[in-house]
Amino acid sequence: MTLEDARALDATDPLAAYRDKFALPEDVIYLDGNSLGALPKATPAALADVATRQWGNRLIRSWNEGWIEAPQRIGAKIAPLIGAAPDEVIIGDTTSTHLFKALVAGLRSNPDRHTVISEAGNFPTDLHIAEGAVACVPGARLKVVARENLAAALDDDTAVLLLTHVHYKTSDRFDMAAWTARARDAGALMLWDLSHSVGAVPIDLNGANADLAVGCTYKYLNGGPGAPAFLYVAKRWQDALASPLSGWMGHAAPFAFEDTYRPALGMKRWLAGTPAMLSTGALETALDLWAGIDQHAVASKSAQLFDILAAAGDALGLDCVSPRDPAKRGSHISFRHPHAYEITQALIACGVIGDFRDPDILRLGLTPLYLSHEDVWRAGKILRDTVETESWRDPAYSQRLVVT
Repeated sequence: MTLEDARALDATDPLAAYRDKFALPEDVIYLDGNSLGALPKATPAALADVATRQWGNRLIRSWNEGWIEAPQRIGAKIAPLIGAAPDEVIIGDTTSTHLFKALVAGLRSNPDRHTVISEAGNFPTDLHIAEGAVACVPGARLKVVARENLAAALDDDTAVLLLTHVHYKTSDRFDMAAWTARARDAGALMLWDLSHSVGAVPIDLNGANADLAVGCTYKYLNGGPGAPAFLYVAKRWQDALASPLSGWMGHAAPFAFEDTYRPALGMKRWLAGTPAMLSTGALETALDLWAGIDQHAVASKSAQLFDILAAAGDALGLDCVSPRDPAKRGSHISFRHPHAYEITQALIACGVIGDFRDPDILRLGLTPLYLSHEDVWRAGKILRDTVETESWRDPAYSQRLVVT
């Protein structure tokens, strides 16, 4: 593809207008939005309003002026992005916290089943949280197997199958409908981590008949660092499953201040502590950008951006570890190289911000709302120049941050 070809794609891009809604440095091509999304231009004013008017002026009255309903209201804004009903999603806490709640609830729902199954090489926090969750349920255990052995591992002792929809490192994507059906055929609950797929690829939880899902909002959804996460519980399970974190916001009558716990109905029972309203305000502003966006247009542009970088990698003989079939991947591309770390640092020095994943992966995120085809073409050219000239051999690029 030539630069002129990339510009021609930009001229007909239905998402091109969204680029101007983000604050991006002019000298940077940002290919790390799959780790931390860019700042929407509307967010600083929204944060200022939460701080100065809602908190500073309205004070505690703001709880009665929209704050207390925020977890449900904002969850309803995420619902169309994941194929859920508005009353099946709630926001708050972190992905890890929601994952713990969903796993423990799933294990406790069927005392005849004891095993959580997940994939070896899943994002570490998923496996760490799963270890902690099974430790809280007598007799429960975690079984971690290679991807090719997952189907065979499902049996009549499986309580929950925990899978990350898009792999954080390779971009491999599970077939949601097929794997949900496998879990259900085995009598297990299906729990999806959507952190690397929401806002990147079309998702249809209800179409797949999924049971539970979690996800973060600070990647493709641009909610900001540490933005509240979301939890999906299919309507059929909402009053049958019980959150193990019985916080007062999940109480049936939180302001009755009862000594004993009575869970609320529906998604509200999955709340725990008081919502963090500053970060919640930033998230809501970011989500308002997504109203009316065609997820299939996002996926189509993602595929075009992928092809541009894949061609650059192919010309260099790089080992692309991401699937070539767009239906089998997310919205980032990963190359394996023994000096991936140094190449990543050299690219950053040239204004192309991607990231490195141990031991040898250069990972480049493709965020269709604010990346142009020309951006990605130029990133590919800088990648070619970096590898062909071996500028990455500069000793400055091999110095790694050591945390002690």
